[in-house]
Amino acid sequence: MIRQRTFAAALFTATALLGAGVAPASAHPSAAAVSCYGGAKSLTYHYSPAAVEYGTYTTSSRCNDINLRLITDEPGVYLDACVVFVDHTTKCNNGDAYTTHGTEWGTVATDVKDGTHFVLRIHAYDTDAQNVSFQIAY
Repeated sequence: MIRQRTFAAALFTATALLGAGVAPASAHPSAAAVSCYGGAKSLTYHYSPAAVEYGTYTTSSRCNDINLRLITDEPGVYLDACVVFVDHTTKCNNGDAYTTHGTEWGTVATDVKDGTHFVLRIHAYDTDAQNVSFQIAY
C-alpha cells in the first residue's frame, strides 16, 4: 500500500508540473546539445586584391575548431582563409598558410582553446569571388 501511495504522489507531482507548464529537469535541453554550427555567424566578403580581416572574435565551448563555409549559389567560387591568434602573433595559423573553402563546412583552425581571441583573414581564391556570403562557427 505504501508503494502505491508513493507512486501516486510522484505521478500527481509530475502531472501537476506538466500541467503548470514546467517540464521535468530531464526534458530541458542542455547548452552542450546546441550544435557548433547552430551558432554560426554570417558575413559577406567583398572582393579585394588584399586580404580582408573579420573580427576580433572569441572562441567558445560550443566548437572545438574554427569552421567556415560559403553560402553562395555561384558554382566554382571559393575563398581562402586563415586565422590569426591576435594575442600571440600577427601571422596566420598553420605556418602562415591559407586553406581554400567552398560550400561544405571546413576547418580553418583545429583544437582551439575556449576563450581564444582571433581574427579571420580572407582573400579571394580568384576574381570570381566578388561578393560572397559565408559563415563561421567557433
